[in-house]
Amino acid sequence: MRKLPVYLLLDTSGSMSGEPIEAVKNGVQVMISSLRQNPQAIETAFLSVITFNSSATQLIPLTDLASFQMLDIKASGTTSLGEALSLVARCIDNEVQQTTTEKKGDWKPLVFIMTDGVPTDNWQNGLAEFKRRKIAYTVACAAGSGADTSVLKQITDNVVSLDTADGNSIAKFFAWVTASIGVSSTKVEDSGKEVTGINELPPPPSELNIVV
Repeated sequence: MRKLPVYLLLDTSGSMSGEPIEAVKNGVQVMISSLRQNPQAIETAFLSVITFNSSATQLIPLTDLASFQMLDIKASGTTSLGEALSLVARCIDNEVQQTTTEKKGDWKPLVFIMTDGVPTDNWQNGLAEFKRRKIAYTVACAAGSGADTSVLKQITDNVVSLDTADGNSIAKFFAWVTASIGVSSTKVEDSGKEVTGINELPPPPSELNIVV
C-alpha cells in the first residue's frame, strides 16, 4: 500500500505558551478524530509531528491514523525553524519509500508548517536541505502578527496567515488542514494524482488570509 505521508511542523517556542499551544494540541486531536472518520484518509494518510523551539524534535514518527497518539507539548525557548526543516528532510529520507523502476513508492509527502515568530537559527541552511527532497506540497501558516511571512514565502509559495494566534483562529487552521489532507487522500486514491497547488484544496476559511 502506498502511504500519503503528512508532516506537521509545529512551533512550540515560548511565545506560543498559554492559549496558542493549547489550541494546537486540541487542533491535532480534532484533526485525528475527523480523519479517522474518512475512509480514504484512514487507508492512506500517515502523520508525523515535529516540534521546534530551541531545538527541533520528531515528537511522533510517521504513524497510521488508527495508531496515532498525540503526546503532550509545552511551549518554551526560541524558534529553530531551520533545524526543523533539516529534521523533516532526514525523516522523509528514512520514512518515505521512494519510487524505483521496480516498485511504486509512497506518495510525495505533504508538509504543514505553523509558526508565530521569526526563526532564531540559520534557517537558510535548513531550507537548502529541505528543498532537495521531493515534496508534493508545503503550506506554511504565519500565526499572528509576530510571524514573518517573507521568510515563509522563501520556503513555499503557499503561505497563509492568521491575524491572531488565538484558540479560534488556530482551530480554523487545523480544520482546513484536516480538509486538505482528506482531499489529498481522496485524490491519490481515486485518480492516482498528487495535489500540487492551493487551488486544488478546499477554500480556506475567512480567518486564513492567503499571502500573495
